[in-house]
Amino acid sequence: MLVTGAGGFIASHLVERLVNERAHVRAFVRYNSRGDLGLLKMLEIKALSKVEIISGDLRDLPTVQEAMRGVSHVFHLGALISIPYSYIHPAEVVETNVIGTLNVLLAGQSGKVTRIVHTSSSEVYGTALHVPIDETHPLQGQSPYSASKIGADKLTESFYRSFSLPVVTLRPFNTYGPRQSARAVVPAIITQALTQSTIRLGNLDAWRDLTYISDTVEGFLRAADTPGVEGEVFNLGMGAEIRIGDLAQLVTKLIGKPVRIVIDPQRLRPEKSEVQRLLSDNRLARERLGWIPKINLEEGLSRTIEWVRKNLGHYKVGMYEI
Repeated sequence: MLVTGAGGFIASHLVERLVNERAHVRAFVRYNSRGDLGLLKMLEIKALSKVEIISGDLRDLPTVQEAMRGVSHVFHLGALISIPYSYIHPAEVVETNVIGTLNVLLAGQSGKVTRIVHTSSSEVYGTALHVPIDETHPLQGQSPYSASKIGADKLTESFYRSFSLPVVTLRPFNTYGPRQSARAVVPAIITQALTQSTIRLGNLDAWRDLTYISDTVEGFLRAADTPGVEGEVFNLGMGAEIRIGDLAQLVTKLIGKPVRIVIDPQRLRPEKSEVQRLLSDNRLARERLGWIPKINLEEGLSRTIEWVRKNLGHYKVGMYEI
């Protein structure tokens, strides 16, 4: 099995789960001169030793073809995911997310893959036009990042329709848990609440549907193994929403420390780019994949707080990173 973007948050947990289930895992990580494995370095040495590492760039087709040689299943998570970064470097984001996905699809054509699981994002829906959001909701490119994911989704759809490539698309809503970068809202809140008297955030009135990492990983495994779902798209979300300001209050309650919550203007998205509300309709994943999220928000936050508390050295606390 191949996992692209294996050094990322969701992908590193997926690699770990696959290794624990005794799968042969090939991990594709973006090359840099430091030989950085990203979050894979946080796996136990015994687990990491069982992973075949390939470094390269998804934008290079021959490298992707070589990585996919002899692979039965591909979990395609490789992408540039930072929305603020996409405002600054939209061309790089589009090249990586769209051309990178195209190369995975092309390599899949030339091989004998059983299933390609393509990772989309709830951001492709933009601000909800109706709730809960099902898979037929219109796609809205409210940031260069979301536009790049829409492009990648449509390419994936086209390869299924044109070439019968066995693909499945997953749209995780906001996943959180151990190892996640403080670029994401949950660890941004937790790291500040643990160490400071003030939490600085962006839009406190946005609403998000939060899914714990182990539930999201389970969705990937089911998307890979469930027969007869090729060409389909599935939301992975809890089907429950919380306002960001209320999320911050809940975290401070779980930590047991009074903290002031303020808006930091540099963390705000451009007005027309802000996604105000995301609430998933997960009925299709439940019915077709048998996927049922198990970790409720308070339990997931408590687990994440405990992990962050033990690993604060991995974070630049309070610094806004794009």
